[in-house]
Amino acid sequence: MSALKRKNNQALIAIVDDDQSFREALESLLKLIGFHTAIFASARDFLDSPQLPNVSCAILDVSMPGMDGLEVQRHLVATRPIPIIFITDLRDVKTREQAVRAGAISFLNKPVSEETLIGALNSALSG
Repeated sequence: MSALKRKNNQALIAIVDDDQSFREALESLLKLIGFHTAIFASARDFLDSPQLPNVSCAILDVSMPGMDGLEVQRHLVATRPIPIIFITDLRDVKTREQAVRAGAISFLNKPVSEETLIGALNSALSG
């Protein structure tokens, strides 16, 4: 945890994933590190949230009912560009390439190590 840049700890990290246990586990980890978090069960909940203007980074799942993570990414790129980290079970190279080409900071596969996540967050928040 010491590898995390302390100045970034005030950032609000949005976690958007339809898997409740994953959302809650990731939220607990990020709070332990010192981040403020907001969790959302769906893309629509996230995009309609009054917290959206305060989000410093979004952690998205790719596969979600309704609007998927790539659609959320396209929407954010067009309306409110923020750093995006994908964490997903999906192991599709084409989807990974599409997300990265569109500007994703990282495209990580579940399960993700704490060290890898911290590195992705440092990259996302260093700009």
